Amino acid sequence: MLLCIAVWKCAVSPTGDRLNIINYYQNSLLTIARDGTLLATLTDPELEYPYGLHVTPAGQVLVCEYGSQTVAQVDREGTRKLASLATGDDGVWLPHSVFYSSITSSIIVGQDNNNNILVFRVE
Repeated sequence: MLLCIAVWKCAVSPTGDRLNIINYYQNSLLTIARDGTLLATLTDPELEYPYGLHVTPAGQVLVCEYGSQTVAQVDREGTRKLASLATGDDGVWLPHSVFYSSITSSIIVGQDNNNNILVFRVE
């Protein structure tokens, strides 16, 4: 039996016009339109085993890079990585999930294998 998993995680933009999809096994982030049209494919060398995904109320795309121990910000179009928001130097270890809280202006990162949640204040 052949098992193929293409969609690992997905998140919808605040306006509902875009869907961001993580393909864990191909180290890629896909951005598609509501009608299913492929808008962008991001395969950055640093995008090593993307795992968690969140789109903020402002439309910023946050991605957990499981393999490189990083939480990254990707541009709204899904075409390029803008910044590494948190790394192993900040205590990130096997990031599993990410969420931005507009109430506390914080990025919350869930980690695998250590039962820790990290909270980073955003200014």
